[in-house]
Amino acid sequence: MRIIKWAELWKKYKFAAMIVLAGVLLMLLPTSRRTAAEQSSTLRQEGETFSLEQVEQRMESILGQIEGVGKLQVMLTLSSGPQLQLAEDTDLSRSGGTSESRSRQETVTLNRGSGYQEVIITNQVYPVYQGALIVCQGAGSSAVRLALIEAVSALTGLSSDRITVVKWKES
Repeated sequence: MRIIKWAELWKKYKFAAMIVLAGVLLMLLPTSRRTAAEQSSTLRQEGETFSLEQVEQRMESILGQIEGVGKLQVMLTLSSGPQLQLAEDTDLSRSGGTSESRSRQETVTLNRGSGYQEVIITNQVYPVYQGALIVCQGAGSSAVRLALIEAVSALTGLSSDRITVVKWKES
């Protein structure tokens, strides 16, 4: 019976041991890349957190900084809300010799284990604004009205004919 020395084993398998060690080290390194599923999860969360009231409040705080505006309130209306477009698998099939064709669409999902499935989001469509109403104390000044209309147009993409600025009722 021959006793194998560690030095002989190391000499014989040193390259295999180094490759295994390098693989273990690479698996332990943190990665900064986000997978497609994580990105779609982030998109879905952003789409779910859209709040028209929060947008109006942010606009009020920003527009209130314009000189001469004074006290103001903003109301926005939407023609369509935020939407998420999901990945779909489409299957087109024809029957035999007839000209009949059938199509089937199915939403693509990722299995996350334990019965949890996640949809794949391909695109997020932001809300489309229909109009804006601004009520403020400084609306008597045409310069203030113009500044408000230009600011709201820049923030929402609305044309100036869809933005109305009116004077705040004096108590």
